[in-house]
Amino acid sequence: MVGGRMVGAGASRQRGRGATRGRAARTLGDALVGTEVLIICGSGGVGKTTTAAAIGAAAVQAGRGKVLVLTIDPAKRLATALGIEAIGNTITEVAPGLSVAMLDTSKSWDDLVRRHAPDEQTRDRILANPLYRNITQRFVQSHDYIALERLHELVTEGDFDLIVIDTPPSRHALDFLDAPQRMAEFFSSPLLRWITLPYRLGGDRVGRLGYLAAKPFYQVADRVLGSKFLQDIAEFFLLFQSMYDGFVARATAVTDLLHRPTTSFVVVTTADPSPLREAEFLLAELATRRLNCTGVIMNRLSPLIAQDPDGVGLLEAESAALATRLVAECAREEGKVQREGEQREGEQTLRILQAVARTHLSQVEFAQQQRTDWQSLSGVGSAVRVSVSEQTEDVDHLESLTKLGLQMWGPL
Repeated sequence: MVGGRMVGAGASRQRGRGATRGRAARTLGDALVGTEVLIICGSGGVGKTTTAAAIGAAAVQAGRGKVLVLTIDPAKRLATALGIEAIGNTITEVAPGLSVAMLDTSKSWDDLVRRHAPDEQTRDRILANPLYRNITQRFVQSHDYIALERLHELVTEGDFDLIVIDTPPSRHALDFLDAPQRMAEFFSSPLLRWITLPYRLGGDRVGRLGYLAAKPFYQVADRVLGSKFLQDIAEFFLLFQSMYDGFVARATAVTDLLHRPTTSFVVVTTADPSPLREAEFLLAELATRRLNCTGVIMNRLSPLIAQDPDGVGLLEAESAALATRLVAECAREEGKVQREGEQREGEQTLRILQAVARTHLSQVEFAQQQRTDWQSLSGVGSAVRVSVSEQTEDVDHLESLTKLGLQMWGPL
């Protein structure tokens, strides 16, 4: 229940989630039963955006109702993954049941001010403030905070059964999680009280005494920055502080939303050392914060193990056997080289077989190392492991995304 409203089909799906929890989830689809908000996170360059779009497309195929994929990563990769020209802040349906949007920081701040300013005069003064646009676009927590405001708005509206969030790279994703609390703390900070001191409590004796104590600072600042600049800054923050109660209330609501059993996290990585370290860091942080990590996706695995990363590795064994046979063939061809009449033909065949054997042996060694790294990834806990092989074709349209997503999702 959010803001007095039930989100999507949450009530019926929650019963399904309870049933799934009674047994270990065997597929990502099982693990996501009952999920209403799915947050995809991981380091840069591991395929988070493609994964988010693919899972969203698969969820529609799995009968999960209306699905929205929202990217808050400033990089514009979602449109590329879907094979369309552009995606904006406005929600766009790209297929029956599947909609997409990309966070527009500037427009989202404008919408926030229009919705939550205490009155029309305050709203208009904030939007007209000379520093408003610059500060909201460049403020350290601006993008992260407005992303969660947007998520809160979408969940409260209840128009979608599943919202899939594509986040920035992992350590920035943690900024995304912390943004509501940091923003609330900032608007109640001593720094802002200091900046706005001369422009508030003007008739109050304590306010006048505080201003006299800080007067040397303001005199210097006036000379360096100009009194109009200081006044614009103070006015901006004073006006924003009028929405402070709303910031705090929504920060609390978003924190609650992130910790609900209907919110899930999926960590995406590859078998490369740096993304694996980032994945372990993120898994540990999610556990520390008591957030629900339901899946870990290992992208771009060798095809030799992607279908069987935790078992005997039949494909890997078959490849190793093939390489062994090739080595044996090489040995026989070496014998031919020693016979004068077959030397030229034998040398050519030998070179080809040796090259093929080296290639297969290196592929096997690479697959073995990937499997070792994948199995040694710590912090996975009860999350479902999903293996995705290196794609031989570009994933750049809805059909290929859906196919990839169903591989991740598991049998329908």
